[in-house]
Amino acid sequence: MPREIKIGDRLVGDGHPTYIVGEIGINHNGDVEVAKKLIDAARHSDVDAVKFQKRTPEVCTPRDQWDKMRETPWGYIRYIDYRYKVEFDADQYRDIDAHAKQAGVDWFVSVWDEQAVDFMEQHFQPLAYKIPSASLTDHPLLRHTRATGRPMIISTGMSTMEEIYAAVGVIGTENLMICHTTSTYPCPVEELNLRMIETLRNTFPTVPVGYSGHEVGLVPSVIAVSLGACFVERHITLDRAMWGSDQAASVEPGGLERLVKYIRLVNPALGDGVKKVYASEQSSREKLRRVR
Repeated sequence: MPREIKIGDRLVGDGHPTYIVGEIGINHNGDVEVAKKLIDAARHSDVDAVKFQKRTPEVCTPRDQWDKMRETPWGYIRYIDYRYKVEFDADQYRDIDAHAKQAGVDWFVSVWDEQAVDFMEQHFQPLAYKIPSASLTDHPLLRHTRATGRPMIISTGMSTMEEIYAAVGVIGTENLMICHTTSTYPCPVEELNLRMIETLRNTFPTVPVGYSGHEVGLVPSVIAVSLGACFVERHITLDRAMWGSDQAASVEPGGLERLVKYIRLVNPALGDGVKKVYASEQSSREKLRRVR
């Protein structure tokens, strides 16, 4: 059985080009025009898709957090009010959908609750759904998302191996991708634990494995591909100095362009592992090898 899933018209998995996602998330700060600029930057960098996050604030925000006050671009407001400020409604997402189609960029979302899944199913035809690390243990959400029949991608940050096993037990391995990640923004290098990509590949031999990076810099995400990640997701921003908790762990447009370029070099550079003498080596072989 091939280790692959289909996202849109793309097969993603072993033997296929790395699928690269620009995670817009909530870095748009509730501004559709910022979201459009990020889509344009992603298109310019030649990513395969962009991703947003969809929440129902009153459902997925713990009740004891609602009334906590927070300094925001909209003033000093309650946390629950902030959560509403960064959510797009159906009309805003239709605007984003139209812009993405015009730009030629696929998009999908991470869903944080069952109502978010129903919202997407009602208004759009998502390529796939991603389950954020924070929701990996929400088994009703996993079952509800699986019932749509769409490809699922699960993130494994802040999770134990037992919790990952349990989630996969609920979902099953068909049409599934597992993403290694560490849920610290930004993540220290010593906590990236990139060898978990190999661990997940060995543990779930029929499931493609990806990487969702929250580090500062580009190198670890490129290394992840060399370790077997067939999917790479990085948060993107117009400016890392913008307001928001995810901005500091994000990649600006110039960095995204370089990252995509570097990742696209990895697949052909890895080769097939079979030793051979290339035609380009023959002249050096004839000229420099004294003993044959």
